[in-house]
Amino acid sequence: MTSKERYCEWAQTQADMPIFMQPWWLDAVCAGKEWEEILPCMPCLVRKKWWMRWITMPQQTQIGGMWIDANTCTIEQVREKARQIDAKLREMKLDYYYQQYPIGSPLPAELKQLGYKVKERVTYQLQDLSDLDKVIDGFSRNKKRQLQKALSLHADRDLSAEDFYRFHTECLQQQHKVINYSREFFLVLDRKAQREQKAQIMAIRNADNQLLAAGYVVWDEKAMHYLIAAQNAEFKDSGAMSLLVLECIKLAREKGVVFDFEGSMMPGVALHFKQFGAVPVTYYSVEKYFSWWFAVPYFLYKLFTFRKR
Repeated sequence: MTSKERYCEWAQTQADMPIFMQPWWLDAVCAGKEWEEILPCMPCLVRKKWWMRWITMPQQTQIGGMWIDANTCTIEQVREKARQIDAKLREMKLDYYYQQYPIGSPLPAELKQLGYKVKERVTYQLQDLSDLDKVIDGFSRNKKRQLQKALSLHADRDLSAEDFYRFHTECLQQQHKVINYSREFFLVLDRKAQREQKAQIMAIRNADNQLLAAGYVVWDEKAMHYLIAAQNAEFKDSGAMSLLVLECIKLAREKGVVFDFEGSMMPGVALHFKQFGAVPVTYYSVEKYFSWWFAVPYFLYKLFTFRKR
């Protein structure tokens, strides 16, 4: 049995594992590339080009690193796992390493002690959805006003993956932006997610059945993730985006999970999420350049990619 096969077998016993670390998700987001378990409980996408080797996060994947139960590991066990990670990454002769660790993981703090750059990241969550009226009461006046504007709109769950991708592409074109994932990537991801019954496309339409906004959510046993959202700029004052969020929150409530906005470090996006009453939740990214000459081209690549978006 290969290490990857062992990981797939072990993952079936981990009910609380984030969706982003589950084998079927990794198969979907790494289609055309190879992910592997480099250490027990640590799946990674290892990239190779020319003489360079690096580990980074797959597309549309917010969480990675090593999955451990922080409640049962002693501090010495955590430190030993951090040392094992460091030794393995050096043994692989990587040029670069970057992963975002699960919420509550103690490993980033220990890796920081070993010389890794650890950066605080923030997502935004609505954690108690038991009383929907109370959740809506927590919305800002602006969001409540937008919901009033959206009274003539309606939601449906019938939009196809093809149509969602086309709509998102067109919405970004309105803003002179380029979509950062391919049609093939999204169709593979959605096909696998639908097979696992872990995804839903939510659409908001007006009385003429025009598509105003759409969102793509995925979930695991603990949280629903607001992964992708798109809005037709012509209808930005319709309240459609606020209604979209509310409908996705309702779905999370149906599933009995936390609603995670997949928060952004961008202040404007963060403010948008906070206006729904979401609270900030901290997690950490871990990064290290093992080869100094890899830093410049990789920085330029990320800068160019960000500007295209």
